[in-house]
Amino acid sequence: MNYNKIKEAAQNYEADMTKFLRDLVHFPGESCGEKDHVMRIKEEMEKLGFDKVEIDPMGNILGYMGTGSTLIGFDGHIDTVGIGNRTNWEFDPYKGFETETEIGGRGTSDQMGGIVSAVYGAKIMKDLGLLNDKYQVVVTGTVQEEDCDGLCWQYIINEDKVRPEFVVSTEPTDGGIYRGQRGRMEIRIDVKGVSCHGSAPERGDNAIYKMADILQDVRALNENDAADETEIKGLVKMLDKKYNPEWEEANFLGRGTVTTSEIFFTSPSRCAVADSCAVSLDRRMTAGETWESCLDEIRALPSVKKYGDDVKVSMYEYSRPSWTELVYPIECYFPTWVIPKDHKVTSALEEAYHNLYGTERMGNAETEAMRKARPLTDKWTFSTNGVSIMGRNGIPCIGFGPGAEAQAHAPNEKTWKDDLVRCAAVYAALPTAYCK
Repeated sequence: MNYNKIKEAAQNYEADMTKFLRDLVHFPGESCGEKDHVMRIKEEMEKLGFDKVEIDPMGNILGYMGTGSTLIGFDGHIDTVGIGNRTNWEFDPYKGFETETEIGGRGTSDQMGGIVSAVYGAKIMKDLGLLNDKYQVVVTGTVQEEDCDGLCWQYIINEDKVRPEFVVSTEPTDGGIYRGQRGRMEIRIDVKGVSCHGSAPERGDNAIYKMADILQDVRALNENDAADETEIKGLVKMLDKKYNPEWEEANFLGRGTVTTSEIFFTSPSRCAVADSCAVSLDRRMTAGETWESCLDEIRALPSVKKYGDDVKVSMYEYSRPSWTELVYPIECYFPTWVIPKDHKVTSALEEAYHNLYGTERMGNAETEAMRKARPLTDKWTFSTNGVSIMGRNGIPCIGFGPGAEAQAHAPNEKTWKDDLVRCAAVYAALPTAYCK
């Protein structure tokens, strides 16, 4: 495999990738509204000679290159978050901007740059004759990730019956190779009370006060240590082999966390005692934690046990229609996943990167110092479609994508042209490195 030719081919496509990304930025595409993104990606795939391009009933777009027996996936979600407070933007987020080195606009880092590099990575494979009877690639532009990460891949695997040997997530990695992430889940606590007139609160049973006790215990889970004498042991305990057989990977991924994200109540009026209260919890999970263990952990809190049957602990469900109006319900559980550092997929991606760009992360004048200070192979802080690909379905997943984690969901979002080029080159080289 001629790595210099791959680098040269990727560099030659910089202008095409830039135009493609800028076109995508022009379309708002929040979760369940990605149709314009899908159609623009379909147009580009067909123009570049993909062997097959399909849009599935959920609205995901799948482009195939090659006809080999080993299927390798490259995934990029194509929905974005909203723009938030418009006054925080220094430019129009849907018009974007372009300089000699940068492209700005909503979704440039998170994460339409990834689908752009993946599409052109597949094109380079075809241009250079790297496709053979050993493998074919599928580039997926997936929907609803920002709403419900992994839902799209549950559909692709279970309904489309597409199951790659492994998948590269093209989420932004700041020039690094990422082999895992903490999981997350969305928990709800409901507390019952009894209303009465506010002038005599002792006649009722205030659900908000009950919830206040419970929230103090939830806070303790996040903030306490794990000493023997600590009644509510903190989540930090999962970093200790005394409590967690997977403590080594937990230390790699980082400890789990929990925080209260929403609160709701009912009351007959502002002059009455509240008769119900509910909260949402954002729970981030490290290796060794499951949805069952996280729910049981809340149910075991002293205040939850104190109020007995008046408390219900449950997990949310997602059932919002996609842009095609398809509804595919799923629990709001997004498992932790991590691929071993010596896995064949990890080694193949590192080999492809080393032969193209060396052993350190690369960047530009703005990003290079920060990137080089970090290990090449690391992990994400946030969640990705890997929660379904590997977390639920056991398909090896690894991350390498253009852009920066810190740009995700931020105003004045941007990415770098050099990142698009480098990722396209690595994607083009990876299947041959893996299948040799």
